Amino acid sequence: MKAKIGGMAIVAVALIAVFMLIDAGGNWDYVLPRRAKKILAIILTGCIIAFSTMVFQTITNNRILTPSIIGLDSLYMFIQTFVIFVFGSTHMTIMNKNVNFLISTGLMVLFAGVLYKFLFKREGQNIYFLLLIGLIFGTLFGSLSTFMQVLIDPNEFQIVQDKMFASFNNVNTDLLILSFVLVIAIGIYFWRYTKYLDVLSLGRDQAINLGIPYDFVVKRFLIVIAILVSIATALVGPITFLGLLVANLAHQFMKTYQHKYLLAGSALISVVALVGGLLVVERVFTFSTTLSVIVNFIGGVYFIYLLLKENKA
Repeated sequence: MKAKIGGMAIVAVALIAVFMLIDAGGNWDYVLPRRAKKILAIILTGCIIAFSTMVFQTITNNRILTPSIIGLDSLYMFIQTFVIFVFGSTHMTIMNKNVNFLISTGLMVLFAGVLYKFLFKREGQNIYFLLLIGLIFGTLFGSLSTFMQVLIDPNEFQIVQDKMFASFNNVNTDLLILSFVLVIAIGIYFWRYTKYLDVLSLGRDQAINLGIPYDFVVKRFLIVIAILVSIATALVGPITFLGLLVANLAHQFMKTYQHKYLLAGSALISVVALVGGLLVVERVFTFSTTLSVIVNFIGGVYFIYLLLKENKA
């Protein structure tokens, strides 16, 4: 198992080295800082999405679900569209990335917190009820966003359109530092609960029978997932199918139930997929498409494959 993790780490480091050094032309002072910022954003976002999806699939005991089903991606697009619709594209909330990041993250975490508060008011509330409500809210936010996008000026719609796809090209360094600090703080808080993941993968009833404080632990996991997904989405934009893709590939490649290996494996696969995808976008497609389009296309095809596979089983 450690050999597999080591092999993936070597591949990830090799791809990062290629990305950093290819076609530099000796302009190290200009090239390295710009590419290093992209790599840091990729590592942070890839690890966050892989981690949150793996944990989410464990507590829902379902490998075709991702945290986006709660509706956070749709809420992010609704926030961006609403601000441009009401205030215009020159408003400080859109122009200032720091303000945009803080407002978007804060509102997404607040939405998730209120949702959890009401749904977990009664003890023993089924988590699938939460997913259903999240799906309904996601559809609502998506419909409202589409409605406003039809009404706004075409020039301002281009700015909204840029927000629809994840971008690693213009990541604010200040946001990267803030995101790393937040993620480290969340990681320290979350560490004490990682011991429950292997048992939670057995299902709710088995976990309760084995002495796990199920509702208490799941609430903490869901709050951590909401914060992490909010940070990743506000930092680079939505990447819907990345988590689904890397989490399932980690399960197939690692072939273990131990989450210490699954979490590390999915994070490394995510970094490899994003760095490799960015190389393809820049060197093969010459920026004629975006990384999120490629990831969502491959992830969507893989999602259909998983559905067909489950249907046959």
